[in-house]
Amino acid sequence: MLFKKQYSYGKQSISIKDIWSVIKVLKSDFLTQGPKVKEFEQAICDYTGAKYCVAVSNGTAALHIAVSYFGLKSSDEVITSPITFVATANSVLYSGAKVKFADIRFEDGCINPEEIKKYITSNTRGIIPVHYAGIPCDMEKIYQIAKDNNLFVIEDAAHAIGSEYKGEKVGSCKYSDMTIFSFHPVKTITTGEGGAITTNNKEIYEKLLLLRSHGITKDKNKFINNDGSWYHEQQVLGFNYRLPDINAALGISQLKSIDKFIKRRREIVEFYKENFKNDGRFSFLIEPEYSNAAFHLCPLLIDFEKLKINKIELFEKLKNNGLNLQVHYIPVYKQPYYQQFGFEADDYPNSENFNKQELSLPLYYDLNKRDLKKIVRVIKQLDLSS
Repeated sequence: MLFKKQYSYGKQSISIKDIWSVIKVLKSDFLTQGPKVKEFEQAICDYTGAKYCVAVSNGTAALHIAVSYFGLKSSDEVITSPITFVATANSVLYSGAKVKFADIRFEDGCINPEEIKKYITSNTRGIIPVHYAGIPCDMEKIYQIAKDNNLFVIEDAAHAIGSEYKGEKVGSCKYSDMTIFSFHPVKTITTGEGGAITTNNKEIYEKLLLLRSHGITKDKNKFINNDGSWYHEQQVLGFNYRLPDINAALGISQLKSIDKFIKRRREIVEFYKENFKNDGRFSFLIEPEYSNAAFHLCPLLIDFEKLKINKIELFEKLKNNGLNLQVHYIPVYKQPYYQQFGFEADDYPNSENFNKQELSLPLYYDLNKRDLKKIVRVIKQLDLSS
C-alpha cells in the first residue's frame, strides 16, 4: 500500500506568530546587523542559564569559530565522536589540527568517557562530546577528564537545545568552555539556517564576536589606532558568520514554543517505544538517569539478523511506502575524505554496529496520532521476514 502522504525524519513547525515576527523585521530598518540578533542571544542566555551567547549563520560556523578560539597547531589533536555529522570533525581540520575519534556507548549513541581516555596523548588539546539525538553525554565525567589533562571542552549540542543534564539545561556550560547549537529546520527550533555558541567566559565571548564578523571591532575602547568616528579595525582573521535579523526574529518566536515542542517530541518517542516494544526485531536508545532529552532524533535500531532483507532493501521498501527516513550517521571515519588519515573500523566496534542497525523515525511537532499509527503500521506490516 503506497501512502499519498510522505513522511521525513524531521521537519520544522511554523506558526502564524513566527511568520508575523519575520514580517515585522522585513518592514523594519534592519534586515541584518540590527537589534534582533542581540535579543535572540539574550533569549538563549535566559533559557540555558549561560552568561554569554554569540549567534551565527549555522551550526558549522558555530563549531568553526569555537574551535578557532584555541589557536590550534598542526600537531594538536582533538577527540570527538564518530557518530555525528561531519561538521563536528571538520571544524578541527578547519583549524589545522588533527581529529581523533573515541567510540560510543551503544545504548545511547553518545561518546564513551572511558574510550576518550584511551586517545589522550601529549598532543591532545580538547574534547568535543556530541549530545546524540538530544541525549546529553555524561558531561561531569568528561569535564573531569578534561581538567585532569588540561583540555578544553566544546559541547556539540546541535541536537540538544532544551535537553537537560542532571537538572541543568544543556548550554549552561557548567561542564564545558562552550556549547554550540544548530537551528536548522529539522531541529527542535529553527531560524531557517542558524547556530549559536554559549559560554560563561567573557574573554571567549569577546573573541567569538570578532571571529563572527571578519575579525573587525567598532569598539573604540579596543582600538589600536583611531582615525575618526567612522573608524573600524580588523584585529584578527575572522569570518562572515553573522546571523541576519530575519533569522533571529524567527528564532525568538520559536524559542517561545520550545517547551511544547519538546513535550510533543517526547510523547512521540514514547508512542514509538510502546508500539514496538513486543517486536524483537526493533529497539530504541536507553536514556540515562541523568538525562531529560529534548529529542531531535528517534533512532530505531533494527536487528537485521532476524530479517531476510538487508538495510538497503529495507530502506528502499520503506521509502516506497512513504517513509523517507535517514541514517544518523555514517561514522565519520568511513567517509572517503577521512580515509587518508588511517582510521581503522575495528577500533570503533560500537559505532560500527550502531551504524549497521540505525534508522531515524519521523519525529516532529506536527505529526498527529493518525500519522504515528500509520508509520508504525507500515513498518510492522511490511513483509520483513520474507
